[in-house]
Amino acid sequence: MVERSQQDVWRLTPWLAIVLCVANFVLMAFDARSDGGQRVIRVWAQTAADFVQSPVTTVTSSVSGYFGSIANLRTAQSENDALKQRVQELEIELKAKEDLATENQRLNQLLNLQQKSQYKVVNARIIGRDPSVWFDSSIVNRGSLDGVKLNMPVVTNGGLLGRVTAVGPLTSQVDLITRDKSGVGAVVGEIAGSNALGVVMGSSKRDLIEMRYVPGSIEVQLGQSVYTTGQDGIYPAGLKVGEIVELESGSATTPHRIVIRPSAGIGSMQEVGILLYEPPAKEEFEKQVAKPAKAK
Repeated sequence: MVERSQQDVWRLTPWLAIVLCVANFVLMAFDARSDGGQRVIRVWAQTAADFVQSPVTTVTSSVSGYFGSIANLRTAQSENDALKQRVQELEIELKAKEDLATENQRLNQLLNLQQKSQYKVVNARIIGRDPSVWFDSSIVNRGSLDGVKLNMPVVTNGGLLGRVTAVGPLTSQVDLITRDKSGVGAVVGEIAGSNALGVVMGSSKRDLIEMRYVPGSIEVQLGQSVYTTGQDGIYPAGLKVGEIVELESGSATTPHRIVIRPSAGIGSMQEVGILLYEPPAKEEFEKQVAKPAKAK
């Protein structure tokens, strides 16, 4: 038994020596210090821990940054929506101010028309369009209770728009000079100094009208103004119709082809004036031609 125990001791001796060496190395390492005075084992432990902490810190920062970005994005989106709403409100306010300024300008023009015209003028507002002839007929908010009658001329400060073709107590229908069935006796240039007489009526182009039956032997030029003559028994003489923008010269046997742009803003009209005008008797016509209307 003793021999066997000694053998066992001899066998364990190398392992004990190794254990003692390792323990001694650990104690030396634990007690060892770096140049900065820190324990070497602590430096190694921190180095080993860094391999674990760095990935964890990176992942944590990324996740935190992701959710922070989402929160900031939501905040920015809310602020952006609020700014868009404010911009829309400011645009609406600006448009309202512009519309008010435009309306004041139109009303001032009608006031000037009333002051310049030798006829009484009833101001009216466009409140609708006739669906069957959308571009050539309008409804105004004045009727027989305001003194409006059939065939009374409708004008703006720019010139002639059309005539009243239907009258109710509170509203009236106005056929514009752009309607193809309209007919306005007109002259190129001033009545007293021109023989270029013809008839103005609607054309295939909504914003233009034509003047027909002007003899080709009479000189006509682009840019000349066209006025009513009063010969149609509807409109007073001297109302401005528009200006010549296209011209195909005729000959001694062929009339001119004349295209006119109306001087009244037909496409953008909102307020108009109705002339309380009734044509004179036939025997008084020559006197009216000699004194054309002042509203142009």
